[in-house]
Amino acid sequence: MQVSRYTRRPLLSVLVSAVNPMRMLLLSSCLFVGGLAHAANDLPGGGIDPQALSRHVRILASDDFEGRAPATPGEERTVQYLIEEFKKYGLQPGGVDGSWVQPVPMVRAQVDGPVRAQLRQKGATRALANGEDVTLQSLRPQQAVDIKNAPLVFVGYGIDAPERQWNDYKDVDLHGKIAVVLINDADFEADQPGAFDGKAVTYYGRWTYKFEEAARRGAQGVLIVHETAPAAYGWATVKSSGTSPLFDIERTPEQALAQHVPVRGWMQRSLAEQLFADAGLDFDAEKRKAMTPAFKPVALGDATLSVAFKLKREQVITRNVVAKLPGGAHADEAVIFSAHWDAFGIGQPDAKGDRIRRGAIDNATGVATVLELGRVFAAGPQPQRTLYFVALTAEEKGLLGASYYAAHPLAPLDKTAAVLNIEMFSPDGPTRDIASWGKGRVSLEGDLERVAKARGRSYSPDPNLEAGFFYRADHFAFARLGVPAITIGPGLDMTEGGVEKGRELRDAYFAACYHQACDAWTPTWDASGHAADTLLVYDLGAELANSRRWPQWEQGSEFRKVREQSEAARR
Repeated sequence: MQVSRYTRRPLLSVLVSAVNPMRMLLLSSCLFVGGLAHAANDLPGGGIDPQALSRHVRILASDDFEGRAPATPGEERTVQYLIEEFKKYGLQPGGVDGSWVQPVPMVRAQVDGPVRAQLRQKGATRALANGEDVTLQSLRPQQAVDIKNAPLVFVGYGIDAPERQWNDYKDVDLHGKIAVVLINDADFEADQPGAFDGKAVTYYGRWTYKFEEAARRGAQGVLIVHETAPAAYGWATVKSSGTSPLFDIERTPEQALAQHVPVRGWMQRSLAEQLFADAGLDFDAEKRKAMTPAFKPVALGDATLSVAFKLKREQVITRNVVAKLPGGAHADEAVIFSAHWDAFGIGQPDAKGDRIRRGAIDNATGVATVLELGRVFAAGPQPQRTLYFVALTAEEKGLLGASYYAAHPLAPLDKTAAVLNIEMFSPDGPTRDIASWGKGRVSLEGDLERVAKARGRSYSPDPNLEAGFFYRADHFAFARLGVPAITIGPGLDMTEGGVEKGRELRDAYFAACYHQACDAWTPTWDASGHAADTLLVYDLGAELANSRRWPQWEQGSEFRKVREQSEAARR
């Protein structure tokens, strides 16, 4: 899924005509960063191999893997490839009952047939096109959605946060009604920081929270107004996700009814503007009101929404792939290297008729790094702590594979020293810096900075905290249970072209290829930066693997308290 405007910078250079020809080969004994050559042959197994990284991405993002969607033939090919590679390196199976996998039981729900949606307002009826005007889905345990003339109510940012003295819902009764909500939280466009940490979005700003809170309040449905800046991605990404099957963990019928509204989705801002105008309201003016704690929900005139579509629900099993390298003196302690293997599979055709959303950058690059780390660590001396190399499923469906692992850990979480999650390393060559997602208030951020400096590089904190990316990658599933965890991604300061070039490439990627068919490996792929970043993950991982130190959550972290509750296990 899920993306930092800074750390998820990598782009396909073919999108930008000004890009210089990429370097395709890298000397096997060196990683070139910022004009400095760092010897890599002091690492086991000959060091990080950029050509191996590129090969993994090329294979995983090939058409044969069909976009790596969970519970599809593409998953089967992906899982088998990962197992074969881990076996080749001499790693041991780390999954359930001595296997290489951890089965993750889920429910898959997808729209079955056409979606009919009609907006009625001021006596006129307008048909809404699914994927164009709105995206509509459902995770309710039902065979069909059939909603007739449900009134629309604007509930601002849809947040109830007692600890921040904030409640957008006040006393509104949402039963039988559709809640219209804004994405992000109330500080995003405010002139001054307020209740929500200024530009650093909280979990209340996430779309997942919006759906959950509205369900708790009995809403008939939720429509989030899409805006590119506060969402941090364009409508093409919403359409791609919103027209794909949904996945959920297995729940009892009672739990599923309580957790999910009958219909959920997004609407275009242009539709919202017209909807508000026809109700005698100004969208921007109402949005400004929603930035204050005094906001009260407002009915959108006489507007009602009718929605009808069939649902296909089925129980499926998808899989996390887990390899391990047993530790020595402290084998009961663990360090996890993770990346999600899933992408978006086969979807609607793009302008060229291409339907396969290959997920090369997002996140075959991360999986390639986990594979290469497994190879290099397996070629070296036995670590003190046990190392786990985990390819997680269903990240794009809401961090589901990581959440399942965290709920059913294969190594005790209280003795898991750290999770180093990898996302979207770059195909565009080396950068002077490396980054992590969000502001985690965890000592691992300082550790990453230290190992980067040791290699002549720098660490760049995520400057776009308003995007809330700390909550949008697999490490969050571990962090919320107290395990020190970060997601590591590429920097922005390119050795050729600097920050300006990095931003140019990043913006082009997100405008055209993020979650789209053109997120693909190409022969111009330059894995030198990918290799340099993987080397830093190795450096940090090796230090953790052979250390008696336990990374810590810093003061002010919401995860510090839960970690402290298991302190005795680490003495």
